[in-house]
Amino acid sequence: MEKRFETLLRPDLYQVFLFVGTATFPFSFAKHPWLVVNKKGIVSRWEVFWEPNRSKTSWGHLHKDFYAPSDGIEMFFFSKKQFKHGKLFGVAEGGENSIAQRMAEFIEHSPDTYPHCYRYSLKGPNSNTYAQWVLNQFPQSGLTLPWNSFGKNN
Repeated sequence: MEKRFETLLRPDLYQVFLFVGTATFPFSFAKHPWLVVNKKGIVSRWEVFWEPNRSKTSWGHLHKDFYAPSDGIEMFFFSKKQFKHGKLFGVAEGGENSIAQRMAEFIEHSPDTYPHCYRYSLKGPNSNTYAQWVLNQFPQSGLTLPWNSFGKNN
């Protein structure tokens, strides 16, 4: 885990971090978001990829902990070379019964509730659709995706 990110983790709080990174080439003009959940010291990363079932903690295109929390995604399709780090785009945090706790629980239940786990398209549904779907449930979090998160409105 990136040292700088580690300093933000609070073992006494619920936190949901929104990271945004460069998308895989040739789509590197677009952004790829992911969510990192910290449930009082238990950290997990959630996102959607174009390739389904990449690990034991995949539900179609929805993946948990495929990469380290702050790492970027692969630079090229079918490559192991990754972008260094994503950019922290925002965070929601709080204690018991906070928006952050509700968001964390919502994200952890998304394998059962996200309607597009087994569908993916460059125009959407895609990684931006998933992140926006989560954020739409919690507008009071103040978290938003950048303008070049193509597919976020699908």
